[in-house]
Amino acid sequence: MKNYTFNDSVRIDVQGVSLIGDLAIPENAFGLIIFSHGSGSSRLSSRNRFVAEHLQRSGFATLLFDLLTEEEDQEYSNRFDIPKLTKRLIDTTYWVQQDPRTQNFNIGFFGASTGAASAIGAAAAEGSEIIKAVVSRGGRPDLADAVLPDLQVPTLLIVGGKDEEVLELNKQAQDQMQCIKDLEIVPDATHLFEEPGALEMVAQLATDWFRKYVKPDKQQPLHQNRP
Repeated sequence: MKNYTFNDSVRIDVQGVSLIGDLAIPENAFGLIIFSHGSGSSRLSSRNRFVAEHLQRSGFATLLFDLLTEEEDQEYSNRFDIPKLTKRLIDTTYWVQQDPRTQNFNIGFFGASTGAASAIGAAAAEGSEIIKAVVSRGGRPDLADAVLPDLQVPTLLIVGGKDEEVLELNKQAQDQMQCIKDLEIVPDATHLFEEPGALEMVAQLATDWFRKYVKPDKQQPLHQNRP
């Protein structure tokens, strides 16, 4: 069993609101992956938690958090307000960089469904000096199409082979990206990766990508200025 230096809920105070997150830091962790969930989901997403636990066993700290407060989530339009969700992710990254438990970790983003758009948008805004890698699971990078050509962060797109519409959107997004990029197709998987072995493949692909790009540098990670 993995030992943790911290594994509990945290309160993330950003720009006048308090967001709830679950922070897990295994002993000797060598990077932090921040999750951005899709519309209608939350930090309790069973699929994201499955991936997070796989990452923890592989030596990564993880932060799953609610991008919206309970009150904000009651307004349906907020779930698809990509600029607002992107700003929340940027603010949470700033919080991570100030917290003593996490401030020295290199950072990666894992975005699922519409959460991939906010992950890509935040990574494009913060740049590769702050964000080392992005992984999208069944994501909608097309919702961040305005920034795709500016993205400099190594980005992996993972899509189910039977998720045909989303697969086509990901192929088009990949063509617009100028950064290090790859598209991995999970054979016979649909949008939610419910098929046997599909989510395990997602978790391993994500872990391999983060191992490659989210790794300790000789220099301390740079910190962004407060927005």
